Amino acid sequence: MSGTVVMKFGGTSVADAERLRRAATRIVAKREAGNRVVAVLSARGKTTDFLIAEAQEISPNPDPREMDMLLSTGERQSCALCAMAINDLGHRAISLTGSQAGIVTDTSHTKARILDVRADRIRQGLDEDAIVLVAGFQGVSTAKDVTTLGRGGSDTTAVALAAAIGADICEIYTDVAGVFSADPRIVPEARKLPVVSFEEMLEMSASGAGVLQLRSVEYARNHGVRIHCRSSFSDEPGTVVVGEEETVEQPLITAVTHSTEEARVTIKGVPDTPGIAGRIATALAVANVNIDMIIQNEPVSEGALADMSFTVPRSDLTDARAALAPLASELGLEIQTDEAMGKVSVIGAGMKSHPGVAAKVFTTLGAEGVNIEMISTSPIKISCVISGEAVPGAVRALHAAFALSGEGTIRAERPFGEFV
Repeated sequence: MSGTVVMKFGGTSVADAERLRRAATRIVAKREAGNRVVAVLSARGKTTDFLIAEAQEISPNPDPREMDMLLSTGERQSCALCAMAINDLGHRAISLTGSQAGIVTDTSHTKARILDVRADRIRQGLDEDAIVLVAGFQGVSTAKDVTTLGRGGSDTTAVALAAAIGADICEIYTDVAGVFSADPRIVPEARKLPVVSFEEMLEMSASGAGVLQLRSVEYARNHGVRIHCRSSFSDEPGTVVVGEEETVEQPLITAVTHSTEEARVTIKGVPDTPGIAGRIATALAVANVNIDMIIQNEPVSEGALADMSFTVPRSDLTDARAALAPLASELGLEIQTDEAMGKVSVIGAGMKSHPGVAAKVFTTLGAEGVNIEMISTSPIKISCVISGEAVPGAVRALHAAFALSGEGTIRAERPFGEFV
C-alpha cells in the first residue's frame, strides 16, 4: 500500500452523470495505485440551492433543525450514486452519512462545528478493502440531531477525516486548477500558486477566496493535514497548502483577494460607558453572527455618544438586526445597514519584514479613485472595505501594482464557479 488518501469532490465536480463517473474513475485510479481511499462528496451542482428554494416556498423563515434534515440529503445522493459507479468499475464501495462516519458536532444548526470524529466505521471499511464514501457538509450533534457545517463544509469534513485516520494527504478537487494570485474571472493573467502556507491560506479564505473553506484550513493547520487543491478536469498538479516552515520562499505579496458578500452595520448613539461594546458583541455572538472589521468613533466630549461600525457576512445581516433590536430599544440606539459593501485584501508572508506595503496599497487605491471606508490589518494581510462596485477595478489595480502575474502566467480557460 502506498498510503491513505482523502479525496474531496465539490458540487460542480459531480454535477451530472458524466462528471460523477469521472470522479468515480479518479477515485478508482487512486485505489489501483495502491492507496486506501476515503472520498468526500458535495451535493451535485445546484442541489443545495434548489433545496433552499424549496424550503422558502414552504416557509419564509424555515426552522434551522429541519433545514439541516433537508440540506443533508444532497450529499447523501452524491455518495450513493458514486458508490454505484465505483461498484460498476469493479471495486467495492460503501457510502456513509456524516452520522455513520462518526462526525460529531455541536448543536448550532446550519453552522455546526466539528467536535470529534469517531472514524471506527471508516477504518473498518478500509480494512475490508473497500473504498469509503462519506457525505460531506454534515454530522450528528451531541443532541443526536442531524447538523450541517455551513457553505463549503465538505472541505472541513474531508480535512477532519484526514486528521482522524492519519491520511497522508487531503486532495480537494474542484473546478479550478488551484489557488491563484487573484480571481481569474477578474484578473485573467492571475498566476497559479504551486505552494501556499497555512497562514496565507487562512487569510485568503477569510478575505473572500472561496477555493478552500476557512474552517477547513484552520483544522488542517491545527492537525498538520497537508492539502492539495487541484482540478477535477485535469491531472496537472494544483496548489499544495503546507506549514510555513515548508515554504521555500516568502514573496512580498502572494495574492489579492476580494469579497462582495460584506454588509456594514453602523450603530449610532452608543453610550460612552464600559461594557456596552461587550454587550453588543455578545448579542451577535449568541446569534452566531461573525463580526469582521470593527471601528468606533470616540465621542468628542465627555458624556457624548459614540458611533460603532462593523462588517458581517451579508447572509447574516437579518440575524444581526434581530440580535441588536432589544439593545437598540433599551439604549435608544439607531441601527443603520449598508448591503453594498465590498472588501479587497493583499496577503503575503513577506510583508512581515518589508515596510511600505500599506502605503502602496492606499496609494494604488487612491489613484484608482477608490474611497476606503474601513481598514484592518494582520502581520501578513491588509484589508480595505470599499464600495461593492469598486471591487473589480481595485483588485486589478493592486494585482498590477505588486506585479503578481510574473512569468509562466496561467490564464483562466473555463468558468471558475467555485472560486468564490
